[in-house]
Amino acid sequence: MDPKIVTIEQHILERERLHPEATGTFSNLLYDIALAGKIIAREIRRAGLGNILGEMGVINVQGEKQMKLDVFANEVFIRMNSYTGRVGVMATEEMETLMNIVPENPTMAQGKYVLIFDPIDGSSNIASNVSVGTIFSIYRRKTPIGSPGTLEDCLQPGRDMAAAGYIIYGSSTMMVYTAGRTVHGFTLEPSLGEFLLSHPNIRIPEPPRYGSTNAAYARCWSPGVQRYHRYLHGMETESPAVPLSSRYVGSLVADFHRNLLQGGVFYYPAHHAPGQPPQAKLRLLYEAAPLGLIAAAAGGYASDGTRDILDVVPTELHQRTALFVGNRAMVEKAEAYIARYG
Repeated sequence: MDPKIVTIEQHILERERLHPEATGTFSNLLYDIALAGKIIAREIRRAGLGNILGEMGVINVQGEKQMKLDVFANEVFIRMNSYTGRVGVMATEEMETLMNIVPENPTMAQGKYVLIFDPIDGSSNIASNVSVGTIFSIYRRKTPIGSPGTLEDCLQPGRDMAAAGYIIYGSSTMMVYTAGRTVHGFTLEPSLGEFLLSHPNIRIPEPPRYGSTNAAYARCWSPGVQRYHRYLHGMETESPAVPLSSRYVGSLVADFHRNLLQGGVFYYPAHHAPGQPPQAKLRLLYEAAPLGLIAAAAGGYASDGTRDILDVVPTELHQRTALFVGNRAMVEKAEAYIARYG
């Protein structure tokens, strides 16, 4: 094997050696997540041939039509992490409450980590062969090890995360993760069945190139966000000399991944309907916070429009938020426009 080839296992072990106090539990949890990603990637590759496309005919806790792929990926993550003793409690976008700990599964109560995940982001796009992804975050539990996990373990600010990452299923399958300081990307080599280090020490490049948003909702944005949108596209007097190009996939992981590698800003503001409070869409725990940690570790920034997304303390499992994430200067400009114009 080429001596320059580094598997995700080798990479994680090398990082573990930098911490003599490490027990290997955290490393093994990352392996479990990588294996779950391989299983989901295999199923997605044969999506047009198997019985994995289409809707389940039910509405999930988010008020969205649940797709067959959502259910499959959710079950994979639960099964891969329920019986290892590494995870004390789990929360998933597809379930209303915490993952229950049952007497038949006593080892789960021993885990010292909290796993929060969106099993498939953008699942409605899979039938059109558009990239989708898995988003995950890992926290250290607050409650005593050996006791059942609680809501307190999950409702932690993003700044307290031990790690965050995503797996994108596209022309290739990539796993990108951070433990808080650096961001690394691994590409799945199908013939080997291994994630290989392909993007070490990712940094969001400057200057930014792309602005990613669903502009069809522009009429529902606040005046400050509308002015910000105009700023990015060269329609304000202080706009950048080179306006950002518009690129929007509609799968959050895909839009974020492109901007992470090529520079840009993704923004999904709250909607302001007449006579109603602002309505945000993206989930704080399952989407915004983990991607915010990755952006920060790559030199970028994530905000809800007024504050660092990593400082937001969740009050409920399925809390929603506005999100601006990408190159730091672009996100800070959004905060400035919102502060000035509302």
